[in-house]
Amino acid sequence: MDWTEIAAFATGALCVYLVVRQHVGNFAVGMANNALFIWLFVGAGLYADAGLQVVYLGLAVFGWWCWVRGGERGTGVVVHQPTATALVACVTAVAVVTAALQWVLLTYTDSTVAGWDAVTTALSLVAQFMLSRKWIASWWFWIVADLIYIPLYAHKGLWLTSALYVLFLGLCVAGLVQWRRAERDLEARTATTEPVAA
Repeated sequence: MDWTEIAAFATGALCVYLVVRQHVGNFAVGMANNALFIWLFVGAGLYADAGLQVVYLGLAVFGWWCWVRGGERGTGVVVHQPTATALVACVTAVAVVTAALQWVLLTYTDSTVAGWDAVTTALSLVAQFMLSRKWIASWWFWIVADLIYIPLYAHKGLWLTSALYVLFLGLCVAGLVQWRRAERDLEARTATTEPVAA
């Protein structure tokens, strides 16, 4: 455990808390967190996770724009469920990315946890894209990823990071509950402002 892991713990916890609260500042904090985790994961031999952080930087810019300007009226997206087609596409993307990353890791690196590194990377990548669109189902992808990350990081001796993902797991459950409530509140407000048909 060193200062990098401690700083990653702090920024990671703050970032997820801000996401749960739907605060757009999560993207700036998340980008700082990504930089710290690149350093940490390369040192631990978690190459796919390190590469994932680079992709996260790009997705953070995309998500930031979506949350601020990406809605139907250019005022930002609101929490909602993805369509069934979009959800199937996301699950398919996880399977394809996992297979491709596992092959790359087994072929070109000395990774000792290629399969687990690949599946958590794929889940996290797709979940981050879903979060950028404020799709409520993104929380389920994060929950599955966290349930794998916790023992994976413990296995690699990253105890504080493993503990962070226990915290993330709790925040993901809270996020799922809060975003569902926000969706219901939005639907209720929309229903009361729509004109009643004659």
